[in-house]
Amino acid sequence: MSTITTASARERSFAVLVNRALLGFSRHWLLIITVLLGIFVGLPWLAPVFMKIGWTGAGKVIYLIYSTQCHQLPQRSFFLFGPQAMYSLSEVQAAWQNTTNPFILRQFVGSAAMGWKVAWSDRMVSMYGGVFLGTLIFWPLRKRLRSVPLWAFVLLILPMAVDGGMHVISDIAGLGDGFRDSNAWLAALTGNVFPAAFYAGDALGSFNSWMRLITGLLFGLAIVWLAYPPLEEMLADTAREIEAKLRRARLTV
Repeated sequence: MSTITTASARERSFAVLVNRALLGFSRHWLLIITVLLGIFVGLPWLAPVFMKIGWTGAGKVIYLIYSTQCHQLPQRSFFLFGPQAMYSLSEVQAAWQNTTNPFILRQFVGSAAMGWKVAWSDRMVSMYGGVFLGTLIFWPLRKRLRSVPLWAFVLLILPMAVDGGMHVISDIAGLGDGFRDSNAWLAALTGNVFPAAFYAGDALGSFNSWMRLITGLLFGLAIVWLAYPPLEEMLADTAREIEAKLRRARLTV
């Protein structure tokens, strides 16, 4: 009898522990997600910092981890601690190897003269940065913000799908040779009203750069707007249910 009683007590203690853990997460899920997202979004920026101060092992580990999620092409990435925030394909080729092979180009992480590459591309920066920014914006609005309608969500993520798809098709012709590298079609549509640097390449301030940054940001904000309001409501209901259960068991909540 005592063995059964002891086992039942252990099971009850475990159940209470699980419920308290779930209650804690339900109450503080937004803080937990904000911290985790902050780490996830911040680590790629630490890679160039580590390379700059000589912690090359730590920097290379970050590059390796994030290489599983991003092409890390240097001509489409930000650089820190150098004279330029971004470099053209020709500048990267001159500093690294005269190649258009993306598997070789992505290995270039920078140098003391050029600065060091952020561990993921500008589109990834804007996309996940948009999720993090949206999370911060959601904090003061979480009690009254409703989820975006599905049709509006599709409209918000569609620009990135179109822009990304166009880049993929363009890159089939070879990096530096596709229609998105020259954007001659855009120059013709706009009558060359903008400077030549706006149309060609991926430099910061170019059409390609603006499109990756804007569409990625819209995508990230759309994810938060769609997912967070129902998650807030669901976890608030979960917290109330667990609190009621613990009170019935005469336990503090």
